[in-house]
Amino acid sequence: MKLKLTCLAVALGLMPAMAMASSHREAPFIATQPQLDASDFYMFMSYEANRAGYVTLLANYDPLQDAYSGPNFHSLDEDAAYDFHIDNSGNGRADLTFRFRFNNKDRNLTVPAGNQNQPVPLLNIGGITSADQSKLNRTETYSVEVMKGDYTHWRGQGLVNVANGSQVFTKPVDNIGNKSIANYEGYASNYVYNVKIPGCAAQGRVFAGQRKDGFVADLGAIFDLVNLNPLGARDSTPNALTKKNVTTLALEIPASCLVASAKQPIIGGWTTSSTPRYRVLNNEDKPYSFADYVQVSRLGSPLVNEVVIGLKDKDHFNGSQPWQDRQFLSYVTSPTLPVLLNVLFGTAVPHTPRNDLVSVFLTGVPGLNQPAHVTPAEELRLNTSIVATAPSAQNDLGVIGGDKAGFPNGRRPVDDVIDIALRAEEGALCSTAIGACGDQTIDPNSGAPFTDGARAAGPTAATSSVTGMVSAADTYLDHFPYLNTPVPGSVNTPIAAQ
Repeated sequence: MKLKLTCLAVALGLMPAMAMASSHREAPFIATQPQLDASDFYMFMSYEANRAGYVTLLANYDPLQDAYSGPNFHSLDEDAAYDFHIDNSGNGRADLTFRFRFNNKDRNLTVPAGNQNQPVPLLNIGGITSADQSKLNRTETYSVEVMKGDYTHWRGQGLVNVANGSQVFTKPVDNIGNKSIANYEGYASNYVYNVKIPGCAAQGRVFAGQRKDGFVADLGAIFDLVNLNPLGARDSTPNALTKKNVTTLALEIPASCLVASAKQPIIGGWTTSSTPRYRVLNNEDKPYSFADYVQVSRLGSPLVNEVVIGLKDKDHFNGSQPWQDRQFLSYVTSPTLPVLLNVLFGTAVPHTPRNDLVSVFLTGVPGLNQPAHVTPAEELRLNTSIVATAPSAQNDLGVIGGDKAGFPNGRRPVDDVIDIALRAEEGALCSTAIGACGDQTIDPNSGAPFTDGARAAGPTAATSSVTGMVSAADTYLDHFPYLNTPVPGSVNTPIAAQ
């Protein structure tokens, strides 16, 4: 297909809006602050055995981690606030907030060098287990406060460790390598805590630590003017993130403690990170910061700040609140992505205004996950009355694949959000029931199976299917925190001391 120079110029101009990593480096400012960059947010009904009725919330930060990133690896910012927000009234404001705060303490381990004990430059000087961390040079702990209402300027009540009554939890060290930590998954599992939740009769669980990045995409090809075949096979291109790690914050909360009532089972959720407005740096100690926070990252539904929001407003979106999202409405009703794909591949452009995308991105889908009285607001919405689908029966195309427990009804790790979002953007949901595309009530692309060509092997290793260029490593756990064991920095067999 020949492209006129004017059309190609339009395509190049639209490329900033086509940043299809789920939320990796999605805005100019947050690309400079990886510790505060929320890359993925998941919210789904727990499908671990004997955990029916629980909601799992996962937020990934500091994306695209290389496993060998020593000697300091990937601690989170102890001056920042990392939040989960829950809207159970549909008004675009948080009714509950779970705030993670971190504290990183250097132990200043030394070794005898010459005639003095000299501080070492490494994170560890020997093997590490959950029972013996004496060789670890930095410990990371955190607390989680539960706050009610839309305003979080005051302190809330903390989650409490059921085992010892403490409100301080330990984050496992990153997967340095097999010599430092012989069985990382066994080690990390000791940092899943049963917790008492303020105002909730039933217990929940919490975890914070490194995990394998669960997002699947061929990022290099996507950013190279979508150098892919959007109508090719779903297993035709490799996952660029197979060997990447992330830092995951995870909560499992009884659904009954998140919803407004049994008659209002739909909740909206999103994650944010905020940093102090002012910091004073010096050369002798850690930065001193003030408690006046500025929100710098925001993530609910995947791909919104990438596929929908224009480059000039990406930082503004990251600092905004869902109830303010009317200011971004034109990006939803008149999206740029279908125009770009039309220029590059000749696909049909659905007519505007895109009321179908208003349902997908702002209100929830009628009859599925739209609250009774909803303010249009970008949130990941979950109908907690729809029971979880067992891993063996999960469809990675979620609702459009016939699996109502998947995206956009919440989001599970295996859900192929790129393929789902591509099909939605190209008009797969144009209908009178969900929302018309201008004067169109049928899919203008006639059900074309759009794809980026990369997909996960399956929801678990036991239920995986490896075909084409799918990697067997791209699966998930069948239990909390669901994201898989992080890639180790070294897989060498330990060498005995000579």
